[in-house]
Amino acid sequence: MENTKILVVDDESDIQEILRYNLEKEGFVVFTASNGEEGIVVAEREKPDLIILDIMMPKMDGVEVCRQLRNKPDFAKTIIAFLTARDEDYSQIAALDVGGDDYINKPIRPRVFVSRIKALLRRSDRNMDDEQEQSALKIGDLIIDREKVSVQRGNEMVELAKKEFELLTLLVSKPGKVFTREEIFNKVWGTDVIVGNRTIDVHIRKLREKIGEDYIKTIKGIGYKFEF
Repeated sequence: MENTKILVVDDESDIQEILRYNLEKEGFVVFTASNGEEGIVVAEREKPDLIILDIMMPKMDGVEVCRQLRNKPDFAKTIIAFLTARDEDYSQIAALDVGGDDYINKPIRPRVFVSRIKALLRRSDRNMDDEQEQSALKIGDLIIDREKVSVQRGNEMVELAKKEFELLTLLVSKPGKVFTREEIFNKVWGTDVIVGNRTIDVHIRKLREKIGEDYIKTIKGIGYKFEF
């Protein structure tokens, strides 16, 4: 993880310095920005491996920053984690819906924070290894390209958020297999991430809206499976 580039975007200078100090101690190269607009500029210039976004910021909040970055090809696979002092489910779901990989609650405990960042980077490395094994997959009228992070249905491209794409590729990896909710949480969001109970349901609903209602089946009380 040496020389891994991390961008911290937070309007509180003391939090910037705390995070910078603890990350640089671990060998990371750290950049900072004080608001969402500046964060996008620095991200485009430095191309960080991981971006940490505060949700509540002036000029542009973290959710909108994430949304704009995910729409740029250079940031389709960049790890994005949110900082938030709010515990409401809706803010956590909003952060994950736009393609966030994790959220970390304030107040920040430096050792726990660094551990979470390292876990995100390790998980990303494993996912990249898995993607290299099989890039494009054709199933039904869908073409799922892991390398390009794209989905095509018939002749039309389907726009998916990062977690929607990861959830879809998990389900299609074993058509007919019932994935429990726990399996989905662990493989898509990771064991170190705590998300609201509605998170999977929201992502499944959005996937069905985008790829069609017939592919993903609900197994009541257990989980979901992909059929075609």
